[in-house]
Amino acid sequence: MILMKEFGNTNHKIFQGDAIEILRNNIEDYSIDLIFVDPPYNIGKNFNGLKDKWKSDEDYLNWCYQWIDLLLKKLKNTGSLYIMTSTQFIPNFDIYLRDKIEILSRIVWSYDSSGVQAKNYYGSMYEPIIFCVKDKNNYTFNANDILVEAKTGSKRKLIDYRKNPPQPYNTQKVPGNVWDFPRVRYRMSEYENHPTQKPVALLERIIKASTNEGDIVLDPFSGTFTTSFVAKKLYRKSIGIEINEDYSKIGIRRVLEQFTLNGEDLMPEPKTYQIKNPQQQTIF
Repeated sequence: MILMKEFGNTNHKIFQGDAIEILRNNIEDYSIDLIFVDPPYNIGKNFNGLKDKWKSDEDYLNWCYQWIDLLLKKLKNTGSLYIMTSTQFIPNFDIYLRDKIEILSRIVWSYDSSGVQAKNYYGSMYEPIIFCVKDKNNYTFNANDILVEAKTGSKRKLIDYRKNPPQPYNTQKVPGNVWDFPRVRYRMSEYENHPTQKPVALLERIIKASTNEGDIVLDPFSGTFTTSFVAKKLYRKSIGIEINEDYSKIGIRRVLEQFTLNGEDLMPEPKTYQIKNPQQQTIF
């Protein structure tokens, strides 16, 4: 049995422990405005010594269905759910969710790679996100807060002659379902020591679109706590759950802005390029 720990305050809570147990026992039903889920993908990633690989695909999916069912209970009737997993398993999630919640968009988070992805097949350069709501007639979607450039109007300056009188095309639009955000790299200021950290820009779009100030955002597999970090930045409330102690400490530092815990310094180690080599120092 994993001992649960709780940190934070009424606006920003961090739970360290098993997500399923915490969802069952510590999160009220119908209390959450937005849930963002980035679970282990069952592809063998190393999370601080723990591999995200189940004995079988069936075991993995059965585990996922447990927390999906719990999340649906926690979501308000006006709430939104964004859920990720690997390309291999997203079809299973899609089918499982269809009869339980309204799927509005199937999003592709697209990114480039600095290295060779594959030599004998087409490498994976995207991750899928399913966007769902409980009530398609009553949910938050702040379109004006996430507008992007519409090149037809802003760059090409084209005129829509189908209208009477003819009018220029709009210079901004709501994003489509292919999102281009770079992955978090080592030299980025937001980088934390985690193998699957999601970028701030990705969460900013989701949280701006699907919540208002004061709303509650839940991330049951918080990792580096980017979801909670962005929620706080945008004046939302947050609940983050994370089973790994070291990753929970990232959240305590990043979200709660607490830099020591029981005498332990929580500041990240300097990056290699920030450490000055004594042999490179000069008298100038």
